[in-house]
Amino acid sequence: MTEKDYTGKKVAFCTLGCKLNFSETSSMARKFEALGFERVDYKEVADVYVLNSCSVTAESDKKSRNLIRSAIKKNPQAVMMVTGCYAQLRSSDIAGIQGVDYILGSGEKMNITSYVNDLAKCEQPVIKVTDYRKINNYFSAYSYGDRTRTFLKVQDGCNYFCTYCTIPMARGKSRNDSIENIVAEARIIAEKQIKEIILTGVNIGDFGRSSNETFLQLVEALDEVEGIERIRISSVEPNLLTDDIIDFVASSKRFAPHFHIPLQSGSNDVLALMKRKYKREVFASRVQKIKHLIPDAFIGVDVIAGTNGETESFFNDSYNFIRDLDVSQLHVFPYSERPDTFALQIPHVVPVPERHERVKKLIDLSERKHRLFYESQLGKTSDVLFEGDKKHNLIAGWTDNYVRVVTHWDESLVNHIVPFHLQSVVNDGSITGEIVRKA
Repeated sequence: MTEKDYTGKKVAFCTLGCKLNFSETSSMARKFEALGFERVDYKEVADVYVLNSCSVTAESDKKSRNLIRSAIKKNPQAVMMVTGCYAQLRSSDIAGIQGVDYILGSGEKMNITSYVNDLAKCEQPVIKVTDYRKINNYFSAYSYGDRTRTFLKVQDGCNYFCTYCTIPMARGKSRNDSIENIVAEARIIAEKQIKEIILTGVNIGDFGRSSNETFLQLVEALDEVEGIERIRISSVEPNLLTDDIIDFVASSKRFAPHFHIPLQSGSNDVLALMKRKYKREVFASRVQKIKHLIPDAFIGVDVIAGTNGETESFFNDSYNFIRDLDVSQLHVFPYSERPDTFALQIPHVVPVPERHERVKKLIDLSERKHRLFYESQLGKTSDVLFEGDKKHNLIAGWTDNYVRVVTHWDESLVNHIVPFHLQSVVNDGSITGEIVRKA
């Protein structure tokens, strides 16, 4: 059967949440473009609106609802499609918004174009959501549109049921594509002249559940892909970040000295309440190992403040542990109650104002650590991949160890990796310096 041609019609996307969502949105957009749709900004008038939602916090849910309503208000006759984690977890909430046509859960999102249906509005919202325990399909995805880097999906789902988290219920069980197929996608990306790949997923260190392979085997295979200059690992659980993986990154041809490791709390008591699969001593040993092998490595850390059960004493214990860690930056989140999670049964609820006070303390600590890390890089020469955005007649780029640099705009630098001498930290938190010209 020949697919209908939608040439002249417009589709608009909005993505909330994680890098994985961005990779999947880009892949969905390519499906629409193959049918003839023109992709436009979500703020423009379109024939189809797609919101790829997030549900990690109550604020994410609220933002999703507001974005749905704004699109419907802009063009009430447009087909309104909602997918992503909020669609999977709270489809009935979305169905109560007048003007929504399709609500597609995690198992259905990549079949999204099959629901376009000649752009006809639905009398009632069509809900296609599979129980998370039955989600077992895997959709490959990568982002495209940025000329310098792409997010490449290598894994989906999670088998860890941390007490505060809904992701296993939103994404289903841990699963992945084969190394052979992922390497083939990386080669396609290389042909597009993209210089950097960021590996993304829900729990990428758990890679191999579907294919009887390992994450170490995956990174070893990707390291051999010609045409890609850099590969970054997005986020790996500390219990899955093995010595072998750290050793490999330290000696690899393409993997960047950049680690993102979720800690969530520096208190062993809180980690136990969260049902995390490690103690803080394991986390500290990973940081020590990285810094021993790669002294200039950037280490980003996720932390949640104010989760149920986090007494003031537990928070102070966590803060002091994190303060003494040799890490580069914290990504701090206030705890947000999520329906159907075990955390709701944990006594001692931290008042919301206190959660925000704890967040502020951790952000202040992060800013000090980030500044110290940047200052430790001054006087060094690093290879920088420059991006295409021009702001205030400046061009920005990133070193392999995730230092943001700025210099005077030069279009010839876009999507090129060049040596750059790091000289001084500027007010926006970047480092300025000079291009090192070859003789």
